[in-house]
Formats: sequence, structure tokens, C-alpha cells
Amino acid sequence: MADIIVDGKILVYWLPAVANLAAPTVAELNAGIKLSRILTKDGLPGWEPDTARVETTPLDGKFNTNKVGRSSFGDPMFRFKKQTGVDTIYNTLVKEAEGIVAIRRDIDRDVAWAAGQPVEMYPAQCGETKRLAIEENTVSRYEVPITITDEPELRATVAA
Repeated sequence: MADIIVDGKILVYWLPAVANLAAPTVAELNAGIKLSRILTKDGLPGWEPDTARVETTPLDGKFNTNKVGRSSFGDPMFRFKKQTGVDTIYNTLVKEAEGIVAIRRDIDRDVAWAAGQPVEMYPAQCGETKRLAIEENTVSRYEVPITITDEPELRATVAA
């Protein structure tokens, strides 16, 4: 086995709909809007799950014990570079817009969606777009906060 270098190996899409989160089709994925090309290099903050612990230590216990509780995500968001002309992403990801976020990791970005590929699927809703402060030596940027509206499929597989 070898280490996976992450550079150039992530795709992020916004999908209008998916019939089965555990098995999105190539057609459903191709119907989405590719976000990863316009995301800043730090443009996916908050997409790491956290698992709560449920304490199970009995009154007479000598060791603190726990079981796995609910999973959640902190504050997922997208951070984008603003585009000139018709900015499809900016115009699509408006407050209360609903869709599915598809994230494919560890496969070269130029490889087309194909059956059998792993993909993370997140039912989502957009919050209010936030234009970021103007700074020297940077591009115009904005953030879109995301709420995850239903249980995601973190180990989905692309169907044919």
C-alpha cells in the first residue's frame, strides 16, 4: 500500500436530487454543478464528522465507560472565489436552496464519475451568502453556510 497524495484528488458537486443517497447514479451526479473548481483551497471547512459519547459508567464503576452516541457535523460551509459574468454557483446556492452535496475524495479530479467509486452524500440546505472582507493580494471571496438536513451517506457507492 502507498500513501494517497490529496492534491488534485477531490470533486465537490451540488446535485438537484438523488433517488438513493447510498447509490447515486452517474447520470444524477453528472446533472449536478461542479463546485470544486471554484472553491478556494481551504474552501471545505466543517465537513468532518464528530461522534458524541454516551456515558455508561455504573454507580459502582471503577472505570469510566462510554458508548457511541449521535454523529454530527460542526459548521460545514463552502468558501468560493467570486466569478465574473454569469456566476452560476453564486446564483444557485442562495439562502434556503436545497440539494445534495456529493464529495468524492482520493480519485484524480479529471476521472469521470463511474460506477463503483466511493462518494459522500449530504442532503443540504444553504444559509445566507456572506461576502468576505476585502484584503490585498487575494481574489474576491464569499462563503455559503450549509446545514445538513438529513442523515448523510458517508460511504455511498456510485451506481451504474
